[in-house]
Amino acid sequence: MRNKSALAVSYFFAMTMIIASSCKKDDKPEEEIPLTATEVKSFAADPTANDNHYAFYSLETGKEIAVSDSASSKWDIAFRSTTIITNGGASGPGAGGAFVQRATSFDSYAAIAADSAFHTDNAPAYAVPTGSGNGWYNYDFTTNIISSIPGNFIVLRTASGKYAKLEILSYYKGAPATPVADDVARYYTFRFIYQPDGSKSF
Repeated sequence: MRNKSALAVSYFFAMTMIIASSCKKDDKPEEEIPLTATEVKSFAADPTANDNHYAFYSLETGKEIAVSDSASSKWDIAFRSTTIITNGGASGPGAGGAFVQRATSFDSYAAIAADSAFHTDNAPAYAVPTGSGNGWYNYDFTTNIISSIPGNFIVLRTASGKYAKLEILSYYKGAPATPVADDVARYYTFRFIYQPDGSKSF
């Protein structure tokens, strides 16, 4: 009888240790994988070669979206010459919106402030303002060169209501370091970070 009791106690102790060990493994927090920027090079946005259409892009999938899907929520941002639209408001059926974050380092911008106001497109006004000095670029009337404004980048709410930040690096094919008049324009090179978990942190 005594042996049976000892065996029962040993069994109970062993099971307790297994359960405790299992709980510890389950309770261990998962390591967060840091978000990294995706760079898109020479994304064509020339309306003269595209029947005056925008060029549509999904930040969620990292792919260009066909013009035939422009009335859907498959895209998040679209480019046509220097004009940029988001999938919301008058531009699309999604929950999209944006604002231009100014004079801030793209890399150090870690979270969207709680009081940030996202704008939607309502042509001729857009969430990303058009015109030299108003949004992401400056236009040099002497050289006819369009240059990104250092420290200005776009903070987006996507078509599905998630968030991203996007910095335009160049407006010219091949992203030349110092564009000249002979360089082919309307080719965006940009980088972005998309937050898939729906939070406003990057």
